[in-house]
Amino acid sequence: MMIQPGQCQPRLRYWLATFMFACVGTMFSSSLMASGYTSIDDIIGTTEVFLEQHVQDYLTTSKIAGRHQITIARLDSRLRLNSCDKPLSASLENTDIPVGRLTVRVRCTGSAPWGIFVPAQVSLHREVVVTRHPVKRNTILGAGDLMLAERDISLLGQGYLLEIGQATGAMSIRAMSAGQPVQPNQIRIPPMVKRGDRVVISATSGPISVRMPGEALGDGGKGEQIRVRNLRSQRVIHARVTAPGQVEVPM
Repeated sequence: MMIQPGQCQPRLRYWLATFMFACVGTMFSSSLMASGYTSIDDIIGTTEVFLEQHVQDYLTTSKIAGRHQITIARLDSRLRLNSCDKPLSASLENTDIPVGRLTVRVRCTGSAPWGIFVPAQVSLHREVVVTRHPVKRNTILGAGDLMLAERDISLLGQGYLLEIGQATGAMSIRAMSAGQPVQPNQIRIPPMVKRGDRVVISATSGPISVRMPGEALGDGGKGEQIRVRNLRSQRVIHARVTAPGQVEVPM
């Protein structure tokens, strides 16, 4: 098929217009930068430096050993904020703990003030208790069922355990897959003393120690207070569970 010379003119004009538009767009962006706008890189850099220092201070103060990672959300490239004649400042919004999903407010306090909210994510990886293999519901967990593995605790909103002993002897109240972090709401610590159990009531004051038989009137774990009936006097008292079948009262 033959193309007549006149047919090339509309196509040529189209490409010329496209080229001119691209050039004008580039010149416009350059003029914006030259006319004094704060670059997105400056805003992101301020956010990163602030969060890095804030996270380091938090880990040091809290004596937490962990590996952290900071991710800043992408900002709109069309953002236009006046250049600042003072160093940019940053602050954390709505929380004092720099872990998880965060919002950082970056501000210019110069002659042309402005502020912007920058979304960020701080992941904190620590060794926590996880299941070594799949666990069925109502399973009494032993040390062999558990291990320590690194996980991002910012994703564990229901808490986590740092020592295997915290979950050993506990009962799973739901099924768990292999490698799943063991969270406090997924286990139940069986009581050391149950209602109706015969217990030994101990009362100690210095060198004097008294022991007497009792009956538990409620369930209790270690350190919890329960009601106990003194089988000698028939009085009902409050005692603290110290071990299976053992409770203690102040003298």
